[in-house]
Amino acid sequence: MNTTPYVAREPDAHGHIHYPDAEHAVWQTLIERQLKLLDGRACPEYLAGIEQLDLPRERIPQLSEINRVLQATTGWQVARVPALIPFQTFFELLASKRFPVATFIRTPEELDYLQEPDIFHEIFGHCPLLTNPWFAEFTHTYGQLGLAASKEERVYLARLYWMTIEFGLVDTPEGRRIYGGGILSSPKETLYSLSAAPEHQPFDPLEAMRTPYRIDILQPLYFVLPDLHRLFELAHQDIMTLVHQAMRLGLHQPKFPPKAA
Repeated sequence: MNTTPYVAREPDAHGHIHYPDAEHAVWQTLIERQLKLLDGRACPEYLAGIEQLDLPRERIPQLSEINRVLQATTGWQVARVPALIPFQTFFELLASKRFPVATFIRTPEELDYLQEPDIFHEIFGHCPLLTNPWFAEFTHTYGQLGLAASKEERVYLARLYWMTIEFGLVDTPEGRRIYGGGILSSPKETLYSLSAAPEHQPFDPLEAMRTPYRIDILQPLYFVLPDLHRLFELAHQDIMTLVHQAMRLGLHQPKFPPKAA
């Protein structure tokens, strides 16, 4: 059973979540640091979404502020959740066009890396692209598929999500850019993912589902979309047939050492 030291903050009777000043300061540090890095590194669709969301710098935004923009652009909403949620809940939310957001923020001691997705990762990393219809369509389809999938099928779907929504890169006319929220919310991974150090492979959903990953290291391999519209096309492919094909073929050898016991 996963446990976390973080506790999501509850809203008051008016739906307003109160954060102490120290937590607003963490948000400000994180957002200002990342915005400096993302110019020329994040994909244009993400940057357009950041502009639409118009996130505050000096305080953690309220979920209602995010919802107003998402609802108007793609019909999505964010949903307040505890720090860790089961797969079933995750898929239920995505299938109903609600993106889970845990209402806690990392401590200053964990500024650079956090295993649990916090409000900065979810809102800054993922919500800007939920203003994009292609990305939103793929995320919705993914939720619907996951809801109907077996436990074993979900493990393969999880790899697809990891290699796209969390750690995906995309080629643009201006060069290779980031669209994965796990990269966009991490300064170290932002610089590393576009460097010559990791391997880059053209995106193939079958290959993505067969590629093992670890959540606690810089990724040794990134899959690169030819353009963001490829996600929309993928949403209209028979993804579950690919899942079954991946299950038959099995996993590739990991490109990383095993986790120390």
